[in-house]
Amino acid sequence: MSAMAPPLLEVQEVSKYFGSVIALKDISMSVNAGEVMCLLGDNGAGKSTLIKIFSGVHPPSEGLFLVEGKEVRFTSPRDALNAGIATVYQDLAMIPLMSISRNFFLGSEPTIGWGPFRRFNLEFADRVTREELAKMGIQVRDTAQPVGTLSGGERQSVAIARAVYLGAKVLILDEPTAALGVKEAGVVLRYIAQARARGLGVIFITHNVHHAYPIGDRFTLLNRGRSYGTFSKSEVSREEVVGMMAGGEELEELSHELDEFAHTDRLVAARMAEASRELSADAGTMPSGPQLTAPASKVEQR
Repeated sequence: MSAMAPPLLEVQEVSKYFGSVIALKDISMSVNAGEVMCLLGDNGAGKSTLIKIFSGVHPPSEGLFLVEGKEVRFTSPRDALNAGIATVYQDLAMIPLMSISRNFFLGSEPTIGWGPFRRFNLEFADRVTREELAKMGIQVRDTAQPVGTLSGGERQSVAIARAVYLGAKVLILDEPTAALGVKEAGVVLRYIAQARARGLGVIFITHNVHHAYPIGDRFTLLNRGRSYGTFSKSEVSREEVVGMMAGGEELEELSHELDEFAHTDRLVAARMAEASRELSADAGTMPSGPQLTAPASKVEQR
């Protein structure tokens, strides 16, 4: 990539309002070819709203949206796809009971024939699906098997390979590792690295710093609709990212509160122990009461 090449995607001072609600305020970020930009933030930080601006669902209320240095204004997700911006959502937009190849070309089906004899080109779809998945390092037994039989990581790889094949320059991944185990999350991170190696710009949206930090080149942090800024990996540590995501002051305040609770618990425990010892000492010094004897039986009285 040339040093003077503009970013594949860039937003400058973008804001989004829903009536009186400020969903985003003055957000700036960009992603270059061959780069993984991690968009980090806790729940409610504004990540989903920013994704929808990128993917053409919502237009920004303020600010500039640039694609390869040219200002754009998308009116639909189709505009974003035509500009080379593909979004892979958490639900993956797949139909579990349909085959892998059918899902791979869902919405962009290859056909053969003409007029009323036009039909789905199954042979072409199976071949391309197998080739594209092989490029991602995935070998499937049969492309006719339902996509619902694949693991979560494999389904993510199908969605990523589909976006790359359909001409994506920017790949936006919405929480791709959220519902995956440790091993499957590692598989998806490897696919992200392969997409970066193929020259795509990847926007990796997550709230899990432990998944983002190993693969990310730069990090943009959101908190309640505002940006803390963009940092390269050399500028910020994993612990600093966690602190900014959660709010460093809030974490410090919570730490103080927990320390106070622990101190109070220790005082209460000490007082209860002292009271218990005093009670035991008092019980040991109490005089014994009179001995009660059982009444004599009638036989003994005689």
